[in-house]
Amino acid sequence: MNIEHHLLDKAVADIQKTSKTSGAFKEGLPDTLVLHYTASASASSAIKTFLDPDVAVSAHIVIDRDGSVTQLLPFNETGWHAGKSAWKDRTSLNQYSIGIELVNAGKLMKTGAVWRSWFGKEYPENEVMQAVHKNESSLSGWHIFTEEQIEATFQLCRSLLKEYPITYILGHDDISPGRKVDPGPAFPLDKLRDRLSKGGRKEDDEPEVYSSDKRYGTVDVRALNIRSGPGTSHSTITAPLSNGTRVSILSEDKEWMEVEVPIRGWVAKRFIKEGGE
Repeated sequence: MNIEHHLLDKAVADIQKTSKTSGAFKEGLPDTLVLHYTASASASSAIKTFLDPDVAVSAHIVIDRDGSVTQLLPFNETGWHAGKSAWKDRTSLNQYSIGIELVNAGKLMKTGAVWRSWFGKEYPENEVMQAVHKNESSLSGWHIFTEEQIEATFQLCRSLLKEYPITYILGHDDISPGRKVDPGPAFPLDKLRDRLSKGGRKEDDEPEVYSSDKRYGTVDVRALNIRSGPGTSHSTITAPLSNGTRVSILSEDKEWMEVEVPIRGWVAKRFIKEGGE
């Protein structure tokens, strides 16, 4: 995605400028990207809100579920997406960051066999994953992101890293824990950061490493989160593994195991009963 004069090329993005900004970033900024979900039913409804002069919220980018991109603010102007926020020794992250909004219903509630959003729309099981948010303790339903969205987000972030001195790629839930939960466990933020650090290579492009001494185990708890890294600070990458699920054990890191089921991820070691072929 080409960027000229702080705007994406019109061949890859629809430009709809909003006037809701606090002015230009200071010299040396922006250096942070903040990812959000829109908690809306559609891109059009989210964009309408971001353009509404009577609603004090704006963002730089909206990425629809088909991967299409809309830019609302030039990348050299501040937006109003972070709200009350803090990261390391900073507060008010709007003055440091580009806001990227992904169209997604967010956290879902289940009534009987039906998953619903806060605005009442129903979602089928294949659009929902169940996971425990890193800042919470109970299992919840989350609207999944599409592959097209994730790829568009990667391409955008890669272009922004080339154009601006980006140091941090964060979720809204990183800078406003307890107040915000987006983009939540359904978005593979750790994988996105890792792929960007590797220059764009996907995990699927990496050579397989095989061991002659394969180890196996089974899940020994009702539901076991599988994460993108060894620790609860890493996001879950799919629905929890159910009791009795057979896994291949790839490696260990203190109290954590890297497993393959066939998706690869990390689980708490104490909940795996090792053995079997």
